[in-house]
Amino acid sequence: MDTESEPYVRLATLRQLHQVVADLNTARSLADTLQAVADGVVNGLGYELCAVNLVRPDGDLVVAAFAGSVAAESLLAGRVGSRASWERRLNMGERWGMLRFIPHTEGWVLVDDDVPQWHTDGPPPRFPDEWHPNDRLYAPMYASANIGGELIGVISVDKPTNGRHPGPWGCEALQMYAFQAAIAISNARLRANMQRALVRLERDQQALRASEESFRQAFEYAPSGMAIAEMGGDQHGKLLRANDALCRLLGRPASVMRRYSFSDLVHPEDVGLLLRTSAEGGRAELRLARRDGSYVWVSLRNSVVADTADGPRFLLTHVEDIEERKGREMQLAHRASHDSLTGLPNSAELRARLSSRLCQRPDDAVSDAAPDEFAFSYGFGPDDMASPMGAVGGYDLHTHTIAPDESVDSGSKGLAVLFCDLDGFKSINDRFGHHTGDAVLIEVARRLASVVRDGDTVARLGGDEFVVLADGLGPADAQDLSVRLRNAIIPPIRVDGRAVRVGASFGIGWAGCGMTADEILHSADQRMYIEKRSRTRNHRRAG
Repeated sequence: MDTESEPYVRLATLRQLHQVVADLNTARSLADTLQAVADGVVNGLGYELCAVNLVRPDGDLVVAAFAGSVAAESLLAGRVGSRASWERRLNMGERWGMLRFIPHTEGWVLVDDDVPQWHTDGPPPRFPDEWHPNDRLYAPMYASANIGGELIGVISVDKPTNGRHPGPWGCEALQMYAFQAAIAISNARLRANMQRALVRLERDQQALRASEESFRQAFEYAPSGMAIAEMGGDQHGKLLRANDALCRLLGRPASVMRRYSFSDLVHPEDVGLLLRTSAEGGRAELRLARRDGSYVWVSLRNSVVADTADGPRFLLTHVEDIEERKGREMQLAHRASHDSLTGLPNSAELRARLSSRLCQRPDDAVSDAAPDEFAFSYGFGPDDMASPMGAVGGYDLHTHTIAPDESVDSGSKGLAVLFCDLDGFKSINDRFGHHTGDAVLIEVARRLASVVRDGDTVARLGGDEFVVLADGLGPADAQDLSVRLRNAIIPPIRVDGRAVRVGASFGIGWAGCGMTADEILHSADQRMYIEKRSRTRNHRRAG
């Protein structure tokens, strides 16, 4: 280029750049702005092709606008390239200021990555700065002028109209344009967000201006339960209105519903959940009482509404019947934690119940030290001791499980673990088949469950082995329980008109903090084995 004409070329390019930047700021929407960015590169900066790759919320980049080729646009528009592949491209090649140039001699390694691309083959360059069809030039757009800012997108250009690599002024122009494009895109996004916010605000205002009659109809004739309750004051939570669907669901007339709040109707176990849900936007699944005393599972969702622009606020509660779904969920949970044959808790559930009673510290580690000593040794002060959680991660609130001393009658109580193994069960399976064996196991399970107290656990460990967890027993109590359980099993069991008998051997173990569930079960199993061997030896002597 003639050095005398270069200032005129730069001036013309600067004017063209000023015009395309001005066009960026006149676009009415984000989509128009992105297209204006692509068109500006083609119309003002001397390139035949341009793709604008925009960063999505997930970090990947999508081809959001294209200019210069209808065929290329139809192929590439809307396609996505991973952030990792784009980072690789921006970190390789030659650095032209903030631009990134990857010559065709290096770019061949990128042909098979997931970044959308349009390229054609061509002859080798005839002179050093001739553009090759596989050359790549990228102009990153950042939220600030520095490379360290947030990446907004990348402008990808191809085919300079003069067929040469851009010189210093061309690189500077593209770099300046990318900076202005980033500002325009950020402003377009801001305008779009403001417009959406205004639309939402107008929608909310229209909802507030809606007539009482239309709200009443929507409320009363809703297919699912709805209620309006007081917010704040002495009457907080009191039901002001309940629609017909909610009244039918709970079996109470509207006049009666106005006497209650949801806290009066919720299941005692769900009170805490209801309190945590009483805030705006709260949601929970809990049980509400029907008039007949039964409970129904519901999904309860709250939102806050205003009666008028400056009037009191109310809690609008949507109540959906989920009894059927909850029933299916509980059935699935029961199947996962219970034996399919006997219906008793299975091995996993037994271990979970046993482990829930135990902490990892042996009981004597706490009982041998004074409370203050124990707390302060772990860095807790008097305020921590008085806190709801207690000292040392809540150990103050944990009642340690202690195995009673079986050598003396001290009156101490503990959590007894009775391991039961059926005697003679294998011969029943061998002689009469598994159908009879299954019937025996079902009956044994029923008999064991009929002997224990409410709150005790009878579980099937597997095969013909059962385990009973009984809390609050002393050694004598546990022995008495084992005798009663054995006596319940001994009577004949009738299966298909045939009477069969099984015996049972019991081993009594004791749970204690610091032990694992497997250690406790193993201890009870060993005691059962010792008892069975002793009974066998005594039987032989008697014979």
